[in-house]
This record gives sequence, C-alpha cells and structure tokens, in this order.
Amino acid sequence: MAFVAAASLTAAAADSYHLFGYRLAWADEFDGPELDRSAWNVEINGTGCGNEELQFYVDSPENVSLRNGNLVITARKQDYEDKHFTSGRLNTWNKMTFTYGVIEARIMIPQTANGLWPAFWMMGNDLDENGWPACGETDILEMGHFNGINAGQQDRLFNGALHWGPDAGRHAQSVGDRVNPVSLQDGQYHIFYTVWTPEKIEMFVDDSTEPYLSMDISERENPAAPGYYYHKPNFLLLNLAVGGCFPGILDPNDITALPDGQAEMLVDYVRLYQRAQDQAGR
Repeated sequence: MAFVAAASLTAAAADSYHLFGYRLAWADEFDGPELDRSAWNVEINGTGCGNEELQFYVDSPENVSLRNGNLVITARKQDYEDKHFTSGRLNTWNKMTFTYGVIEARIMIPQTANGLWPAFWMMGNDLDENGWPACGETDILEMGHFNGINAGQQDRLFNGALHWGPDAGRHAQSVGDRVNPVSLQDGQYHIFYTVWTPEKIEMFVDDSTEPYLSMDISERENPAAPGYYYHKPNFLLLNLAVGGCFPGILDPNDITALPDGQAEMLVDYVRLYQRAQDQAGR
C-alpha cells in the first residue's frame, strides 16, 4: 500500500503531539455511487456474533448504502430468518490491511436509546488462522453499553476496548469507559481515532488530547502480554448491532431504539495515516 498525495489531517489529529510525520496512506470518503467492494466485504451473518446480538446482518441496500458522501448503515425492525431485526456490518478482511498508523472515522451516531450498539473497530487479519482473541481485537468506538442505560447516560457514555489472549478460555481485556461532557448523539459528526505504534495503542475522540484508552504493547515475546498480539496486519470493521450482551438486552421486546422502525449510523469517511517507517516495517 503506497502513500497517496499528502492531505491535511483533521483538526483533532493535527493538534495531537502523536501525529508528527504522518501522511495519508489510505482513505474511503464514500463519495462514489456505490460501495468499493475491492476494499469492503458486507457480511451476511445471523449467528449473534458471539454476543447474542438480535439482528441478522444482510447485504441489502436497505441496510448498507452510500448517500450524500456517507456510508449509511441502517438497523431496521424487520423479520428476517429467525430474527426480528436486520442491520449492516462491513469489514476489510483480506482486502485492506495495515500495521501501525492512525486510523480515524468521522461518524454520526444514532440515538442508541435502549438497544443499539454502533461500533468502529479492528481485528488481526490472521483471524481465520489463529481465531479470537489470539488475532487481537481493537474496539475504537462502542456505544450503547448497559452501564450507560442504567445511568441514563446512553448519549454520552462510550468506550474503547482491547481484547487478546491465546484462546477464549484465556481472554484478557482492557476497557476505557468515558462519559463525554456533551452528547455524542446530537445529530452531528464526531471523530474517533486510534494511534497505533510499536510501543502503544491510544484512542481519542474529537479534539481531546487525553486518550480514553492507552495500553503499552512494547513487550512482544511473552504470550501473556498484550503486545504479543498487536504487531501484525489488522483489518477494519464497522457495524450497527441491535441488542446483545453489550447493551444487556436479549429480548427483542425490550428494544426501544427503533420507534420509527429504523435508525441510521452515518460514516463520512475512514482514513489511515502512516509514517514511512511503519509502512517499511510491514
């Protein structure tokens, strides 16, 4: 993956001390007439994804589409197979992968109310070979957690998370919860990004210079250390789940997030910035 022409970083990124020497390496601005299938896979999946999610992910323009320069992921109250909801989940597995860099997305988050679970995240591209969590998982944005529901802070409580370990029975994690001072479900776009270097992973929102999650990954040799799992190509995921373990809602009748029958997660862009030494070390 070669550098493209230099581009200006966002205001948040440009102000961060982390980003000196980074240049735009890849981006999807979602400006075309249709989704770039050379970069993105649209999943078809009704398994609950290991989280008891209530939707069926489908490859349908009603659930995954481009509109006005946005990727639009739509959760719908709709019977499909054995589920009562449909939605969209995309990934770049085996298509667009990268090691290290600053990966950011500009997202308009829907009203999660009780039951929606929007996410922007990454996993190791060795998922099929080594499985989860040995592939390593980096959740840059998750929203809709039951802690926010219980505290009446659904529109402000969000988190990032890291998951790793040799197998599911020895799964370790680090979670960074934050209650944003203002709503993140205000009908405006918000920027979520992670800075991934050989030394650490840190996550930021908008113009904040204080990470909501930071983890040292410099120790690479010990399988018990998180750094053992975070020095290899990753791929991206974007999805809008309905229900499941994260919001703590497993009964379709308890979903209150779709009063009009649907809700949309809008993604204005996804961009990857890298340093020359990061690309050289791939």
